[in-house]
Amino acid sequence: LQLATRLGIPYREGFIKNRYIGRTFIMRGQAVRKKSVRQKLNTVAVEFKGRNVLLVDDSIVRGTTIQEIVQMARDAGAHKVFVASSAPPVRYPNVYGIDMPTRSELIAARRSEEEIRREIGADALIYQRLEDLRRAVRDCNPALTSFEASCFDGVYITGDVTLEYLDRIERARLAPRAADDTPRNQLSLAIEPADA
Repeated sequence: LQLATRLGIPYREGFIKNRYIGRTFIMRGQAVRKKSVRQKLNTVAVEFKGRNVLLVDDSIVRGTTIQEIVQMARDAGAHKVFVASSAPPVRYPNVYGIDMPTRSELIAARRSEEEIRREIGADALIYQRLEDLRRAVRDCNPALTSFEASCFDGVYITGDVTLEYLDRIERARLAPRAADDTPRNQLSLAIEPADA
């Protein structure tokens, strides 16, 4: 709403959200995530037909959700679909308690913004810049001088998270998926401390 106001363009709700479908980025399995996006949102076709639309998302994690949303907008008749993310590119996992995908699952981990734009099928993609995000937070509270932004910049505040540590976590998370035929009660998972 604020972006539309700032740009002087009409704000419309082009999607109706089903509040009973949870966050898709943490759901297990790509097929489940794609299906859930279609169940989570319904298009209001009159808001898309023949129009250029700007979709604003809070963040792009795997890219599954926004890719489906872009396609749904096109299916509803949008002429062009632009995407803006109010977060910078998520390039690194959060290791401090948020159940996030591994680096190999993060759409921005190893892709340029142009590659991401093509992957999600948008006509243009605009990310929030990290320094602009920091400045906006400081403007609200000047007492804040440092930020934990590891999922954007890879700088972990504890100082003990290395690429080797992230690789170990990734291998540990992906191993059970490779053994999906093994009953869950026979799988064990141990994550070593970073200094091991």
